[in-house]
Amino acid sequence: MKTQLSPIIAGTMNWGIWDKKLNTAQMEHLMHICIENKITTFDHADIYGDYTTESDFGKALKNSKIDRKTIQLISKCGIQHTRGRDNKIKHYDYSKNYIIWSVENSLKNLQTDYLDVLLLHRPSPLMVADEIAEAVDQLQKEGKILDFGLSNFTPSQTELIRQKTAVNYNQIQFSATHHEAMLDGSLDYMQLHQIRPMSWNPLGTVFREDIEQTRRLKKLLAQLVEKYGLGSDTILLAWILKHPAKVIPVAGTVNIARIQALMKAVELNLEQEDWFAIWTESMGNKVP
Repeated sequence: MKTQLSPIIAGTMNWGIWDKKLNTAQMEHLMHICIENKITTFDHADIYGDYTTESDFGKALKNSKIDRKTIQLISKCGIQHTRGRDNKIKHYDYSKNYIIWSVENSLKNLQTDYLDVLLLHRPSPLMVADEIAEAVDQLQKEGKILDFGLSNFTPSQTELIRQKTAVNYNQIQFSATHHEAMLDGSLDYMQLHQIRPMSWNPLGTVFREDIEQTRRLKKLLAQLVEKYGLGSDTILLAWILKHPAKVIPVAGTVNIARIQALMKAVELNLEQEDWFAIWTESMGNKVP
């Protein structure tokens, strides 16, 4: 089964105490804004906000009276932080019991009966594929997760898990400034095996760093903004969306005007030479 997600996903990592510190009413308002703009999928991880953001979102979801069937909830598990839990060192846990406990804990915090998609947050050298498959099978049979995928897994790590249970998603870092996934075989592998990529940090470092690479990109983007009549962030998302792997960007903005503009990226078909121009400026040299 492959769950139908919105073409752009709302990332909630910054909604809580890690960044924007939104209260219940603000989260509820933001959910409605997303849904009004056809962004119906919300991306979580148990660790966000040091294990508090899911619970904050769950309260807002309950207050919102939003029909659960009209939205999709993604969450991730596996990272054991020292902040928010009594762990001596950050590590990963993919034992069967922990995966099941973690999902049940996320369901309680989100105040829902099921996750549309469960992702394993980061690969662990100690993960046992058979144990992961047993946990996924049990959770799916019990209706607690509808679909399953990975996050930040390489093709070989994905294949290890895929040999034991169906993998339908892999959330990776992919953007105009971090484009290795389309060169190292990651996106090729996902296309071969019908694994849908999601992209975290889809705008990359264009607006976060002032380095040669981002200065080159901003100069080009200024020209493309004039050409297409759309914002730089919309154009950068359109660059991702043009890839044939059908990557779904996870957009973490809480700016209402930006949320309202996100879906314009889905409608924008960048001209091929403009797509290559962005890649060229990111690399700092012509394509090979």
